[in-house]
Amino acid sequence: MIISGASELVTLAPDGTIEIVKDGWLAIQGERIVALGDKSAVTPWYDENITQRIDARGKVVAPGFVDCHTHLVFGGSRVNEYAAGLTAAGALELKKKGVRTGIHATVEDTRGASAAELFMQALSRLDRMLAAGTTTVESKSGYGLSTEAEIKILEVNRQLKKCSPVDLSVTFLGAHGWPLGGSRKAYMDVLINEMIPRVAELGLAQFCDVWCDEGYYSAEEAADILNAALDFGLRPKIHTDAYSYIGGSDLAAGMKMLSADHLNYTPAASMRKLAEADVVGVLLPALDFAVQHKRPFDYLQMKEQGMTVALATNLCPGCWLESMQLVMVLACRLYQMSPEEALLAATIGGAKALGLDQDCGSLEIGKYADIQIWDVPHYAHVIYRLGGIVVDKVLKKGRIVAERPPKDVHFAIRDSVKDGS
Repeated sequence: MIISGASELVTLAPDGTIEIVKDGWLAIQGERIVALGDKSAVTPWYDENITQRIDARGKVVAPGFVDCHTHLVFGGSRVNEYAAGLTAAGALELKKKGVRTGIHATVEDTRGASAAELFMQALSRLDRMLAAGTTTVESKSGYGLSTEAEIKILEVNRQLKKCSPVDLSVTFLGAHGWPLGGSRKAYMDVLINEMIPRVAELGLAQFCDVWCDEGYYSAEEAADILNAALDFGLRPKIHTDAYSYIGGSDLAAGMKMLSADHLNYTPAASMRKLAEADVVGVLLPALDFAVQHKRPFDYLQMKEQGMTVALATNLCPGCWLESMQLVMVLACRLYQMSPEEALLAATIGGAKALGLDQDCGSLEIGKYADIQIWDVPHYAHVIYRLGGIVVDKVLKKGRIVAERPPKDVHFAIRDSVKDGS
C-alpha cells in the first residue's frame, strides 16, 4: 500500500520531537512501514499492478493513538451519580438515599453481568475508540475484587484481543481496592497467594497495577503486591499520588516501573526521580475534568524536571471518554501543552508506557503501519476543532479498519431530508 501526497506526514525526529514532511508519502509492505518521506522515497515500492494507493492530498497522516490507561471492561454505568454530582444538592440527595457510588457500585454491576454482556459492552466501546483513531489500548481489570470476578474480566479482555483489530495490553488491577465489609490485610493475602498466581498461570495479563494512595494501599503494601507480581512475570505499574503523596511515585522510580499514573500530588523531587529512572508519567486530564479535581496535575513542573509523559483517557464509569482527541484538547487548553507535546504524549508516550515503542507510537521504518489519516490540512487542527471528529481513515498493521463514509453519502442524506423522503 502507498499513502500519497499528504499535506503533512507526521514523523518522529531523531531528537524525539515531531518532524513534518510536506507532500509526504509512505509505503507499507505487509504489516509494517517500509519507506516514508517524499515521493522518491517510496518509488521503489510502487507496482501499479498490485499496490493499493490512498490519496492523502489535503490531509494529515499521523500515528495511531496509544491509549495507555483505561478500565475498558465494566458493567453498568454511573450516569445518575455523575449527573447528581454536578450540583452540591444532588450529591447530598444521593447520600441521603444511601445510593451506592464509586468503585463499589461498579463492582456490584460488573459482578452481576455475564461475561457475554461485558464483552459486548466493551467491544462497542473499543469500536468507537478505533473509529476515533486509537489503535492500541491498555485495559485494566479492577472492578471484580474477587478471584472469580477478576478472572472473568481478564477472560473478557482475552476475547476482545481475538475479536478486535485494536492491540490490547492487559493489566491485572486486583488491588483497585478491597471488598466491602472485608479487611485490606485479608484481601492482600488473597491477592498475593491466590489471584496473582492464578492470573499468571492462565496467561491473562502482562502487567500488575496497584492503587497507592491515602485510603487505598500504602507504598509498603504496594511494594509487597508488585514484588509478588514480578515473581510471576507481571511487570509493575502504579496508580499513585492522585489524592495524596505517600511515596508511590518514589516506589515507581525505585522499581523502575514502566509508568506511574495520575500524579496530581507528586512533588518536584519525585518527578525528578521518575525522570532519572525513565518512568513514564501517565496523565489523565479528562479525569481531572470529570471529577473537578482540587489539584490538577502539574505538567509544566514535570516538563521542567525532564519527565517523559503520556496522555490517556482513563475510560471508566466515572470518566466515560473514548476520544484521545478530546484528551489532547484538554491537555493543551488546561495544562499548557503545545499541540506537538500533546500529540507526542498521545502516541509515542503511550507506547513507551506500555513498553511497545519499538513497534508502534510513531511513523518510522520498521514499525507497524498503525496510522490515522485526518481530514484537515495541519495537525494542530486536532486540538483546535473542539468536539469535532477529524479522522477520515484508520489503518491497523497496514489494513484499513475504519473510515468515514464518502462525502457524497452525507450529501445524499441531506438531500433526502430536504425532499421529505
